Amino acid sequence: MGLWRDPIRLFARLRSRYGDVFTVRFPSFPRLVYVADPDLVKRVFTGDPRVFHAGEANATVLEPALGPHSMLTLDEDEHMRQRKLLLPPFHGERIAHYGEVIRVIAEREVERWPVGTAFALRPHTQRITLEVILRAVFGVRGETRLARARRLVDEFARRSHAVLLFPVLRRRFGRFSPFARFQRARDELDAFLYEEIAARRSEATEREDVLSLLLGAAHEDGTPMSDRELRDELITVIGAGHETTATALAWAIERLLRAPDVLARLRESLANGDDEYLDAVVKETLRTRPVITDVARKVTQQVEIGPYTVPAGTLVMPAIIGIHHREDLYPDPLEFRPERFLEGQGHGYAWIPFGGGVRRCVGASFAQYEMRIVLRTILERADLRAPEPRPERLRPRNITMAPARGGRVMVARRLQSRSPELRSAGHRDLVETGW
Repeated sequence: MGLWRDPIRLFARLRSRYGDVFTVRFPSFPRLVYVADPDLVKRVFTGDPRVFHAGEANATVLEPALGPHSMLTLDEDEHMRQRKLLLPPFHGERIAHYGEVIRVIAEREVERWPVGTAFALRPHTQRITLEVILRAVFGVRGETRLARARRLVDEFARRSHAVLLFPVLRRRFGRFSPFARFQRARDELDAFLYEEIAARRSEATEREDVLSLLLGAAHEDGTPMSDRELRDELITVIGAGHETTATALAWAIERLLRAPDVLARLRESLANGDDEYLDAVVKETLRTRPVITDVARKVTQQVEIGPYTVPAGTLVMPAIIGIHHREDLYPDPLEFRPERFLEGQGHGYAWIPFGGGVRRCVGASFAQYEMRIVLRTILERADLRAPEPRPERLRPRNITMAPARGGRVMVARRLQSRSPELRSAGHRDLVETGW
């Protein structure tokens, strides 16, 4: 109930009452030991991966959706094998290659927003992030296949919610039970992905999307990724890069609209071509409203965590939301103040929205890059207002903590940042290059 009503207050209360290490019991889960101290979290993140199993812990919740070959559900050598293949497409020059694609997709979406009518922003940011994944990651082409992919991903995400959160439901109680509906949605999406993989393997042309890059990658022994490995990693990208980034974008706008001084400074910095403050806004959003409240490691043997002995089989949980709201690390932690990240705060293990150590999210750079482009585009194209002055509470939505009302906004007026000729050229290029 505390997680549902107010997770920020819950973790602050637990830490105040019990200290930096405390136990929480959830139905259907092993013992959960939360850690809310950066030094202890560093020890967990940098500990022996043979002892701190992230894959085994993640599989407790995610394996029915992601599968056994996902980087998130693997440990030790198998995890590193997959990680080495997935890192290159999401870093460096590869990320910059997708910039104009992201911008055009965001512009198309913003142009459809109604003026003068309040609406929930999160479904719209979900459409943006899903379109980015389908075009830039999966490389899906043709409006018919894109429409089918959107429908299948939406259904899969909707049917995954109860199954992931409540393991007790992972049994069939008839064809209309939650698990049966989830299995049908998963099978239909799998069929689409295997079709896409088979078609891509038969192509002779070189392409720049992430799937094409993975098809050309090979393990250390020279063997390519199998179809099942590719499927599990593509589903992982949907789970880790679609709803999460969409939720973070909705929170960024929600926070900005309730901090007019911050919004004014951000607009001014963008007009001057300065991205430093935009980067600080993204980081402060992920501090105040981390998309997930914690990450997990299942310990394979007895370990010492601070003054406590933790038995094997325990899930050790670095408490992201707990650390991000510590007053000794972030004075006035509830205040939305991006200047913190211009002043040197948030270094090391005091800012962990993407986890840490060898398990840090491989898509962290891509997610922040995408957030910067989409936020810039939204602010350049629309003058937004908050329909209600009250901040939105956090509510569980699948694996994320989302705005309770979906991040409600209203477009007061449209803005024109790029000339119609440039916008048309960008849209035309998106089609002509196959994006």
